[in-house]
Amino acid sequence: MKRAGTLRQVSDFSDFSRGHWLQELLCRGEESSHVQSSPDGQHLLVLQKSRPPPLPRVLAFQRHGIGGADLERNWQPPQPALVGLLFLQNPVMPGSWVLAVVWEHGHTEVWHFVVAVGWQLLQTVELCQGARARIVSVCSQGASLVWCEERPPLDTHSDMSKCAFRFCVCTRALEVGEQGVRLGTLKIVLHNSAEYQVLASPQHVFLVPATASFATTSKFLLIWHPEKAKLTITAPSAGFVHSKVLRYSSESDFRKLLLGSVGLLSGLAPLDIHTSAVSNSEGLLLVSTKGAVNMVEPDGTQRHIFDLEGGPLAQGRPVQLKTFGSILACVLAGVLYLIDQNSGRLIEKKILSMKEVHFLESLGEEDSIQLLTQTGIYSFSFSKPEDSSRPEPCLVEMVFEEACRYYQRRSLSSSKLTVEKLKKGGVFQAPVALAAILQHSLQQKPARGLQDTYAKLLSTMSLELQSYMSLELLKTCVVCAPESEVESYCEELVEQEVSRVLRSDMDKDNLAYLNSVFASFPKAAWKATRSCLQLQQNGDGLLVARATPEVWKKVLGGPQQEEVGQNGVVPLFELICASFLRFKPKWLPGFVELTQQYVSISWAYSSKEGPEGRVPLYKRALGVLARKNKRSEADDEMELELLLCSKRPKAVLQALHLLIRLKQWQRVVEVAEKFSKLSPLLNKEIFTTLLAEFAQHRELDPYLDTLWLLCPAELTTSDILAVVLQHLPDSQEDPAPFSSEGNQLTVGLLKPLLQRVLQRPCIQDEMYSDALQSPTFPPPTPPREHKVPSKAAADDAPQPPVARTSSPSTLAQDDTA
Repeated sequence: MKRAGTLRQVSDFSDFSRGHWLQELLCRGEESSHVQSSPDGQHLLVLQKSRPPPLPRVLAFQRHGIGGADLERNWQPPQPALVGLLFLQNPVMPGSWVLAVVWEHGHTEVWHFVVAVGWQLLQTVELCQGARARIVSVCSQGASLVWCEERPPLDTHSDMSKCAFRFCVCTRALEVGEQGVRLGTLKIVLHNSAEYQVLASPQHVFLVPATASFATTSKFLLIWHPEKAKLTITAPSAGFVHSKVLRYSSESDFRKLLLGSVGLLSGLAPLDIHTSAVSNSEGLLLVSTKGAVNMVEPDGTQRHIFDLEGGPLAQGRPVQLKTFGSILACVLAGVLYLIDQNSGRLIEKKILSMKEVHFLESLGEEDSIQLLTQTGIYSFSFSKPEDSSRPEPCLVEMVFEEACRYYQRRSLSSSKLTVEKLKKGGVFQAPVALAAILQHSLQQKPARGLQDTYAKLLSTMSLELQSYMSLELLKTCVVCAPESEVESYCEELVEQEVSRVLRSDMDKDNLAYLNSVFASFPKAAWKATRSCLQLQQNGDGLLVARATPEVWKKVLGGPQQEEVGQNGVVPLFELICASFLRFKPKWLPGFVELTQQYVSISWAYSSKEGPEGRVPLYKRALGVLARKNKRSEADDEMELELLLCSKRPKAVLQALHLLIRLKQWQRVVEVAEKFSKLSPLLNKEIFTTLLAEFAQHRELDPYLDTLWLLCPAELTTSDILAVVLQHLPDSQEDPAPFSSEGNQLTVGLLKPLLQRVLQRPCIQDEMYSDALQSPTFPPPTPPREHKVPSKAAADDAPQPPVARTSSPSTLAQDDTA
């Protein structure tokens, strides 16, 4: 839900040790610099990777004057590169932490900070066991380190395919005690592996393939669950998830692990990953090169969150991600996006004036986002607008007036219901409760002043009240904003209004209001519609919508044309179709198909309550298309697409006749071939139509091989000849036996079809074929039963043998059985 956000400066670096130095480093704007804050937010670490001599270094800055020696580490060639600055939990002292500085060759320094003393080096340890090993990625999980290391083969001329699997994923506990630092036993999670970037959440480790990784391994992710010793292989976009418990060390061979899934994975497209980061909800955030933000859950499933603006992302274009509670903060090209992780809705979008921005930890303040810039530290918090925090004098009266109209419509009594009766009667408690809640919440009074039942209702309505206050503030901004900013404010206001109306009852008044909004702000209304329905194209180019069932019901189940009258108001479905035609016409057939899919799930076929029980949705969309002032060739194509996307027999035949009229013969055959599979009856209608066209002209001659394959099984040669003779063109004079025009129908053209039908087995022959080919036909005579002597002589006389045959219906039942 949208809330008003304020950005305020909380530090100008004066509360840091060597604050002027820190500001100077940030003002240099080195893209290769890396800034990281400690878990308690009291320390800032700056890693300068590319700087003039004396070469790269790590600097630590203390906040709030806690004092002590500073940390400054330089390293010079041939010292290997630094691969990670990691904060690990100290199990001996809960709430405390240590800093691990990890180099490429496994050399690790462990530091801790003591108040009034400063940074102290606890111990130096070696993570890798081999001298030739090289760490390419490292992360920390609790008190353990997890890393991916390269183990080059001894033979420098080895096969390149084997060299691709020269990496290992390892883990090791780092225990800090009174006696110093102790490394736990080295455990290999995967060996003979491809190169991976390791990212750790509190309970899981995500393995993201490196950009230069082997082609096959770049199509999936790995998720390691340390507590369960389980590894999950997932290709989220394809819906592939496979898990395996690694009980023995032999099962940790990467290549053997993939043997059972190679066939499925080989056909998948490579992962599209531009940026990756771990969310505080245990998921993995992935940003694609197209700007799509997705969340991969620990079980391997994926859900879409948001689409960033700005088009395709270049590889060197940085995207920063950080989660604060349920809010995802993203910085791209100087724009700060605040997104609700659960719903995927954009809470706020701010253009920043700072060139370089870093996220910091915000302990205990989920609604506050800390930003480090060149001029200081800023906090972005969600505050309640002051202007709309006080209830308007008429607000409570509006509640009772709306309640009067609501109860009056549903009342069987003829007496007039007034506001005074509602306040004094005590029969209707809902408006009384709502008025009390508004007086307390909007005046920022404590909830304890309310009744218990009202307090519970206030907690349920808190998001709706925040939305109302945000909307009131936005209206104020529209009135007071300069002319250059009015358009952006209006777009946001329209989106909030459309979203609000879709959450309320779609009556005639709300529908008329939406019509006026769409007419006054067409572009903003189109953007609001896309946002509310969450419309977008998937990887296959198909239109998908993630709207809730409630929104779909409002779109399709509101007042219809016969209910709203002829005053220019159109139903919501027609409004949205008109927006599609104006701003995104190619999406309209896909939208109609999506609505039909939802209708088929929510309403029974031909139900009177459902929208398809009145006028089919494709006809309603065609009605919107027919109301356009100017007709073009694109409109003919749109009409075809709308007819075909409905998949209704009459609509398909209508589209087929339209294509015949336009003489698009190639497409005629394609449509016939595709839709003949829907039903035998439609197949017969399509074939008969095309056979009649074949009898009149020679345009279909190049497609006869395909056309004859569509011939229904029940058609006989007599039926075919009757259709052909019925549709032969009228001749003004008797044609010559050997006409030179070449447009006459000949027996030779029809011969392959007639031969095909004649050679086809008869349906009745198939019914009897099993019985006729049986070796025991006719069946043997059943054994006679000897009758008692008292029977009549006629009964004792021998009878001639009779071949007992089953009736056709019996054979059909036996064959079916």
